[in-house]
Amino acid sequence: MDRYDEIYHKSRFYWLWRTIVLWVGSSLGFLLIADIHVGLTIDTWETAFIAAAVVGILNALLWPFLSRILLPFMVFTVGIGALLINGALIWLASNFVPGITIEGAAFILTPIAMAAISTLLNAIATIDDDASWYRDISSAAKKIKNKNIKNTPGVIFLEIDGLAKNILLEAVERGDMPTVKRWIEEGSHKVAGWETDLSSQTGASQAGLLHGNNNDIVAFRWVEKENNNKFMVSTGLNDAPIVEKRISDGNGLLSINGASRSNLFSGDAEDVIFTFSRLKNRGRFYSRAWHYVFSSSSNFSRIVSLFLWDALLDYKSQIMHNVRNINPRIYRGITYPFIRGGANVFLREITTLALIGDVLKGHVDVVYVTYLGYDEIAHHSGVRDDDAFYALRNLDKQFHRVEMASNLTSRDYKLIVHSDHGQTNGATFKQRFNQTLEDLVKDLLPAEAQVFADISPSTGDHFVSAFTAPGDIVKGYFNDKTMGINNYIQKYKITKKPKKVERKDANVVVLASGNLGMIYLTDHVNRLSFEGMNLLYPDLVPGLAKHEGIGFILVNSDLHGAVAIGNKGTYYLDDDSIEGEDPLANFGPNAADHIRRTNSFKYTPDILVISLYDPQKNEVAAFEELVGSHGGIGGEQSFPFILHPSEWDIEDNLVGAEKVHQAFKSEIFKISQLNSDIMNQKG
Repeated sequence: MDRYDEIYHKSRFYWLWRTIVLWVGSSLGFLLIADIHVGLTIDTWETAFIAAAVVGILNALLWPFLSRILLPFMVFTVGIGALLINGALIWLASNFVPGITIEGAAFILTPIAMAAISTLLNAIATIDDDASWYRDISSAAKKIKNKNIKNTPGVIFLEIDGLAKNILLEAVERGDMPTVKRWIEEGSHKVAGWETDLSSQTGASQAGLLHGNNNDIVAFRWVEKENNNKFMVSTGLNDAPIVEKRISDGNGLLSINGASRSNLFSGDAEDVIFTFSRLKNRGRFYSRAWHYVFSSSSNFSRIVSLFLWDALLDYKSQIMHNVRNINPRIYRGITYPFIRGGANVFLREITTLALIGDVLKGHVDVVYVTYLGYDEIAHHSGVRDDDAFYALRNLDKQFHRVEMASNLTSRDYKLIVHSDHGQTNGATFKQRFNQTLEDLVKDLLPAEAQVFADISPSTGDHFVSAFTAPGDIVKGYFNDKTMGINNYIQKYKITKKPKKVERKDANVVVLASGNLGMIYLTDHVNRLSFEGMNLLYPDLVPGLAKHEGIGFILVNSDLHGAVAIGNKGTYYLDDDSIEGEDPLANFGPNAADHIRRTNSFKYTPDILVISLYDPQKNEVAAFEELVGSHGGIGGEQSFPFILHPSEWDIEDNLVGAEKVHQAFKSEIFKISQLNSDIMNQKG
């Protein structure tokens, strides 16, 4: 604490100057809203300044009380209630200050405008934001009664969604992450890399990291043939609880006095905020940890103003990408900037405030939080774009504030920064070849096949009836098959379809997760074999494998088991034999193991497709329209990082999220054992 007192010590003049800036900002906020005529009227600028002062006094007197008794209202309205209460305080002030009235939309817009202008003036006046954070945290820490606080450290896992190890190190070198850089240089932390499973996306990774089990999570979304072709999405409000029930054994990473903040799965924590697998349970949405989020009357207004500012920054980014002709780039649209603001600002700020509340109380042993902003921005701007590094600069500030809170409270917390996967850049499949994966699949199927890039009800199992084809055709097919898969692929001549298929009565579903594509033949209850598909849809497998934009496809053969087929070669995964060129050569030394594991999953598609990966350019061709992508394999998407305390025994280059889970659990167990030893000594 002495160190922070020295760093952030400010004179009384400084705090007086800051108060004046905030006062001016609030007054200008009044004048701005009054000028646009949405329900606030002020007769003179002097009235605005007087009203701002009175509102400030009322906030100081009433907000601590109101924020406690009305906390559920503010939480269940996702912060809108806080704006309404601010508006009510302005209305109350209008009873003491002649010349001001408020009604309608002004109840919400006025607090936002006051916070936005104050934040802008703070930046212009170069007032040290960290100093005010330190003052607020220090003040809050002194008010908390630290009863029954454990002597052993707690653990906080800070996940940066989608950040590859290489880009983390580049950000540190560029000076974008000074807090992380200090930890590394001072020796308090070490950086280790790890390799994701296939698929490299949050659903599979967080299932492994938080629950130690990501079996059968084949991608971000998938089809379950055995469940009447049910379409599952990792982030679905109905689907996420089902997935967690499957993967959880009750002993997740957060099962013992843990808390989950802004995650996909809960890690078996009872205390959850913004956790997808528990969002439908309203009782689980509310937590006293929200109190610190709304502990200041201006917190939520400030978050909204920063959210709007971030949206404006994205509009600017879209213009600059076009002016500079930055490629690859995608069309983001009018509404996307607000999605970006939600991920990069709204969730970031709420998560940090809730986490600081956890730290100040010191009761939670393990907390796991996810920061989504970098991943969202890298998808649309690029993994090394200025927008992406801007997101990392702001995340580094969050880590510094959490560190500050940990150092100012009675209980120390170990901070671990890590990522669940990376991203790989590249022009999309459609940009390169002027067709989507869905278009390609349609071109390779017979006219009667109905292709749709979404799920639709199965029309029955026609697999058996298909084998009633004339015996000579079957015999001829198997004669070709005996020459070997690679020989068959190389010699096959693809026939052209006479026309496109309309989107109705779909019995073929095409899904994508980054540069991983999945093709489900939903008329068939079981996964079709290579042999079965070539009998029913003779152009499909060769057409995909020989396309220049496809790195390889995975199918299951009746004769050979799992087979990865590329344009110039075939990898027989069951016996590690290769015909022709190795189609997995560009995808890393563990690619075959990842694919073998995925092939064993219950919901693996009939055909799993991986797009090209160019190792020279470090680019993939995503099947989704995203600049930075993940979900498949190839490049940095598979190589996240762990920045852990130096005393932790975390092996470098662990393979698979389940292995990382085991390493994390081992370190948590060591701390819990230390606590048990201390309690035994006291006893």
